Amino acid sequence: MSERKGYEEKVEQLLLPITQEYGVSIYDVEYVKEGADYYLRAYIDKEGGVTIDDCENVSRKLSDALDKDDFIAQAYILEVSSPGLGRTLKKDRHLEQSIGKDVELKLFEAIDGTKEYAGNLKAYDKTSLTIDIDGQEKVFERSKISIIKLALDF
Repeated sequence: MSERKGYEEKVEQLLLPITQEYGVSIYDVEYVKEGADYYLRAYIDKEGGVTIDDCENVSRKLSDALDKDDFIAQAYILEVSSPGLGRTLKKDRHLEQSIGKDVELKLFEAIDGTKEYAGNLKAYDKTSLTIDIDGQEKVFERSKISIIKLALDF
């Protein structure tokens, strides 16, 4: 397992009781380097959307837990936020929650002359994803998809 994945999993373990305390759920955790800086991002969600107070409360508790455990070697910037309306669907649980919703996807390489598709998410499995585009189901290999996210305006 990569160092990044290990950090993300450990943060999710620390975050779980905090999110339960505040009535929110973990959407995703990512540890990334952007330019010279490392970012630890925790995305939280709840029915009806998260508030600034939700983010602040979770951020304070998570920061305290991270300071206590101190397992991340590099200096980093902690961010706690909502995944947003046009959220990226990275994990199977995100796809499961999005069945029947409109999505946009971008491919690494063009198929039929285009790299971008939009439609209604119908199904997924380990290797593929099916969307309905104007009444036609189209299957995409997951390894060919660079990003998939909920559509804002379809």
